[in-house]
Parts: sequence; structure tokens; C-alpha cells
Amino acid sequence: MLRSYLTANKGQTTLAYTYSHDAELFTVQLRFLKMSCMKSYRNADPLVQYCVNHSLRLTDVQKRLNDVTLQHRRSSMLGAPEVLQLNANIMQAIGAKKVLDIGVFTGASSLSAALALPPDGKVHALDISEEFTNIGKPFWEEAGVINKISLHIAPAAETLQKFIDAGEAGTFDYAFIDADKESYDRYYELCLILLRSGGVIAFDNTLWDGTVIDPNDQTPDTLAIRKINEKLKDDQRINISFLKIGDGLSLCFKK
Repeated sequence: MLRSYLTANKGQTTLAYTYSHDAELFTVQLRFLKMSCMKSYRNADPLVQYCVNHSLRLTDVQKRLNDVTLQHRRSSMLGAPEVLQLNANIMQAIGAKKVLDIGVFTGASSLSAALALPPDGKVHALDISEEFTNIGKPFWEEAGVINKISLHIAPAAETLQKFIDAGEAGTFDYAFIDADKESYDRYYELCLILLRSGGVIAFDNTLWDGTVIDPNDQTPDTLAIRKINEKLKDDQRINISFLKIGDGLSLCFKK
């Protein structure tokens, strides 16, 4: 038998699972912070801050773009800098030159990727909001990478399909997916076509504020995240690492 309940305490959510088996009763209590606090820029956990202080290597331009974004009304959409740096490190490790950034917001992820690419590299940044992406453009320019970023303002699935129709299947090295959650599965299938063997697809928010393990949460976004997580764990087209970093990062290595 499995029972679950939620309690709230000082801004934290506690999810407790109670298992009963053969008269043995034990409880495992899992605590997690809300999404805005799981990312390092709003996480007071001393171990998280220790990791950040001993690893993050943000440029001055990146820091200032983050600062501006954190003042935005939708600041929680800012990608965790530790996640963006891991993306950048993997891009460099695999020699990436052609990258998809699906879900740009204010441009921190595109900036991080562009800085990681060689001079002839290209980040294809996909978003539907000119208002949000315009915030990042001056920072891209200041960082000297605006020529590496090609911004596509349109529904991401349409842009990805256009790449496929243009004969670009198998030519991309990396894809970072951090956009509307209900479209994650569609983006995944399109990116699998566009990426070369050995390329990487990275999904952000795959813990989704911890709600993936809350049976009471049946909202569309949570259901979509659970669906893609279930799909990825058994998909033999990829190798996978699922990391508890930021709000959850799933790395899919195309075979």
C-alpha cells in the first residue's frame, strides 16, 4: 500500500510517502524547494552555494544579463546558470558547431551557447516572444556573439520542421529544450531527426518543482513532464543521464 500527503512549512513543500509491507512500516520523507528556489540563484542551501562558488565561470556580460532577468516579472523562467554552464561544457567537449536553443526567454541560454561555440559556430534560437528576446540582444552584441545567434520568432515545432524540410536532418550537434512543456515530446522527436549520431538533447525542468512525484498534481504541464520522463527512460535510441541539478536536467545522447 502506498499513501502520500503534502505539507507546507516556511515556503518549503514536504512530500512524505508511507509504505506498508508485511507488517513493516517505514516512512521516507522527501523535502524539496519550490522551483524558484531549486535553481542556484535562489537557493540558500550551503552545499549548492559551495558548488556554485567553486565552479561557475560567468562572464561579466552573463552576470549582468542574469541580473536584469531576475528583475523580470517572469524571472523564474531564467535557466539555472549551473545548467547552462554544463550545456556549454558538453558542447565544447563534443566539438559542437550547430546548436538548437528551444525556448530563449531573455537570451541567457543562447548567450551561454554562443560563447561556447567556435567562431564559425551557430546557435539557432527559437522563441515566440520578441518582447522577451529583445532584452537579450544588447548583451549578445556586447559579448561579441550576436553573429553566432540566429533568432527564429515562430512556434518552435514549425521552425524545426522547416529545418527538416530544408534537408538539415542529422546536421545539428546539440539541442537545449526549455519551452512549453506540453510540446516536449514533439520537440524531442523533431530534434532526434535533426541531431547527428553522438549529438545531445538536453531537457530542462524535468523535475518540475518536484511535482513529478506528487500524485495529486495532474496539471497539464506536470503530466507532460512525467510523460517525457517515462518515455526517455526506456528509449533505446538514446543513452540518458537524469540529473538533480537546477529544476532537473535530462541529458539524452543520440546513438
